[in-house]
Amino acid sequence: MDRLTQIRIFLRVAELGSFVRAAEQIGLPRSSVSQALQRLEAQLGVRLLHRTTRRVELTQDGQHYYERSLVLLGEFDELEQLFRPEQQLRGVLRIDMPTGMARHLVIPALPTFLERHPDLHLQLSSTDRRVDPVAEGFDAVIRVGPLEDSSLVARPLGWLPQINCASPDYLARHGVPSTLADLTGHRLIQFSARLAGRPAGFERAGGDPLPMAAALTVNSAEAYTAACLAGIGIIQAPEYGVRHWLASGELKAILPTHLPRPCPSQCSMPSAAT
Repeated sequence: MDRLTQIRIFLRVAELGSFVRAAEQIGLPRSSVSQALQRLEAQLGVRLLHRTTRRVELTQDGQHYYERSLVLLGEFDELEQLFRPEQQLRGVLRIDMPTGMARHLVIPALPTFLERHPDLHLQLSSTDRRVDPVAEGFDAVIRVGPLEDSSLVARPLGWLPQINCASPDYLARHGVPSTLADLTGHRLIQFSARLAGRPAGFERAGGDPLPMAAALTVNSAEAYTAACLAGIGIIQAPEYGVRHWLASGELKAILPTHLPRPCPSQCSMPSAAT
């Protein structure tokens, strides 16, 4: 098995958090997937994955290798596409995605994409609520976080790095935490699509969430960022969504050694669409 195939298997295991699910999607025996990862780790001389009875998670080295592998395979696939006849997309594509992803990642890239596919009409919905692809007529739905609806067919897209941040005003009033113990007395802004769910907690890559009080719960990405800018509390958000505010100094990154796990993202489609 060549190195590129091993890397593709590693990416799928990392994205799905499971050797069994990765093997099912790739179409290989679980033993072959496991052996490919063992060989890759042996060749690199590092452990890429933490294996438990419940889940597979990236190590710190694994996270770095995952991020660089995405870039490598993206460039490799782009190189191959240079020598293939380009397929023009036609018709109407109706898709829904989170507001922050649409605003910061997808829409800025659309001019080039639509110029390459002039016969494609894209209908882009951006919302942070849970949608019903069948009832609302979507061809695909992109979401960040675990897939909730098992009746949909999901294609992993990758992982989105997250950071911790707060406004300078909030930090001036409550202090800048440098350790997890310093979070005593601090408050979170909580994001929940249903304005309900599990208790507030400070997510960290190396363990269970640290219980914290929630000052406010919101159900949209825009409100989540706005509340942080207003100095209400701390947020843990995908880096792409707060990059502008960090660059302008209106938000400050905190606790860089206690970052939350990267968020998985996937494109979900009704099974009849595949």
